Amino acid sequence: MATAMEEPRKLRGHKSTATCCIASRDRPGIVLTSGEDGCICWFDLRCKDVQFIIDVGTEPVSSLCFKTGNENILYASCGNEIKSFDVHTLSATSWKPLESYNYNKDEVNQVVCNGRSSFLASADDSGDVKIIDLGQKCLYKTLRAGHTSPRKNVSNQHLNETYKICSSVQFIPWRPWEVITGGLDSKLVLWDFSKGRSQKIIDFGSDTNNNSGQCLNPAFVHSIAIPEMDMVDKLDKICAVARGDGIVNLINIESELSRKGTSSKGSSSSSSNNVVKREKGRFLISGGNDKTVKIWDCFKCLDPNNNNNNSDLLHLNINLSKKVNWLCTNQSDSENLVVCDTTRVVKVYSIS
Repeated sequence: MATAMEEPRKLRGHKSTATCCIASRDRPGIVLTSGEDGCICWFDLRCKDVQFIIDVGTEPVSSLCFKTGNENILYASCGNEIKSFDVHTLSATSWKPLESYNYNKDEVNQVVCNGRSSFLASADDSGDVKIIDLGQKCLYKTLRAGHTSPRKNVSNQHLNETYKICSSVQFIPWRPWEVITGGLDSKLVLWDFSKGRSQKIIDFGSDTNNNSGQCLNPAFVHSIAIPEMDMVDKLDKICAVARGDGIVNLINIESELSRKGTSSKGSSSSSSNNVVKREKGRFLISGGNDKTVKIWDCFKCLDPNNNNNNSDLLHLNINLSKKVNWLCTNQSDSENLVVCDTTRVVKVYSIS
């Protein structure tokens, strides 16, 4: 079993909890983090200290993404607003955004850019997903009613509403007009955003094999990850789904779309925890409220002859002192795993 650095490198720059992190594909070693302090920190792992800090606003910055193909352009969500910045035009005295989009009616949980840099998708607490046309700089479609409140509780309407939250969204690279979303209604929804309607709903809440403890740890979908196009040949057309009941499902998207019906309980192998990313194909990396980060051998997970024994699938376990908010991977042989926990200090590990 591989080992991690005994003591991770620590990135300091935020004044309060770090919420999100992303790493550059074009410039290995460039890592950006966001925080509840309303700031974005730009790190170069070749250097000791934070390179610069972008003051986005007074609200927490919940999510970040680069513009595909031009990583000088950055998108950040804060509250129900999405702001874009050109890092070449920023200075210590001016943090004026290039554009600002205010289409979401509730707090945005994740913002992503598609492979052609033509659309943004933003998932929010109301359960809606807004598709923004970057060329026309306008709202293209609203994806609505895919994530709903399945539990009726007249004595606690607020609790009822929380199940509508859309927590995660990703474009499907090999299907240019489709996105996939996950929510706190325990559903994974595949959408044709050109038509504005859902194509398939997978309901993990109906998984009768995992009902124990569901009142305390429901199968809410907290995070989803999809391979980039250059990894599809190795990994197939899959989606990793991190659930609140401590399971990560690997879903074959094409197989699910070919099934009849609009709802199923989901299939394939399981792992663990709440936040999920991949490291260039071989590893699936998850982190959760159990204060651990687990690195899974993705090839073994996808092997149809594997019996899904967790001890066989687990490549490495990293124990933390705090719960995980976000993680990402840096394309490098060392300092390649970046973890945001519930502190203001971001940790960087080396895994192999």
